[in-house]
Amino acid sequence: MSFLKSFQVNSVHSSYPFDHWELTEPLTNEQIKEICGAKVPDVKIDFDGTRAIDGGAGTYRSGDPTGGKAGKIREFVTKDNYKDYPHLKKFIDELCKMETAKFVGSKIKKDLSKAYVRVEIIADRVGFWLKPHCDIKEKLMSCLLFANPDNYESEELGTDFYDKHLKLVKTVPYKNNYGYAFTSGPDTWHGLEKKTIKRDRRCLQVNYVTFETDWKVN
Repeated sequence: MSFLKSFQVNSVHSSYPFDHWELTEPLTNEQIKEICGAKVPDVKIDFDGTRAIDGGAGTYRSGDPTGGKAGKIREFVTKDNYKDYPHLKKFIDELCKMETAKFVGSKIKKDLSKAYVRVEIIADRVGFWLKPHCDIKEKLMSCLLFANPDNYESEELGTDFYDKHLKLVKTVPYKNNYGYAFTSGPDTWHGLEKKTIKRDRRCLQVNYVTFETDWKVN
């Protein structure tokens, strides 16, 4: 399936603890293979509960578009490497289409017509965790899509959602070709409790952002 079609006909909206949509089959099998096959460096680091390994505050705030200190273990799909990911490039092209941006924008109540797209292949290693946080203001849409085709990793490795009191209220299951999307805001607390990762937690992080990237909505 495609991302847009998944959002249109294969998504479920929830308003608690904040507005979000769970997406079923937003990726193709070829895109999942590229996510799982990406050679994301496995650098030995001390995880601090942030993806950028920068100890950043968890509140809704302005952020660092570079990806922070953990740049060496982050695989953004850019104009320099997109030929290594031809199917993910098709995914990016779909997000850049005005049709997709307008539909998603109508759901999350954000104008995406002048936004940029940022896509990152994630391979969270053993010991990784995320403290409750709200995404940065520059992220107009926050989206994480899971790639777990052999069901090797537990469904419990999905993202944890918290209420405004930081009480854990929901876990989006880490199921293959499944995920969620929402718009960042001051009460969109989410994270990943300290759990057992046996090999790696493969995901595709997808954002519409206000800062410039290689991929612009057109």
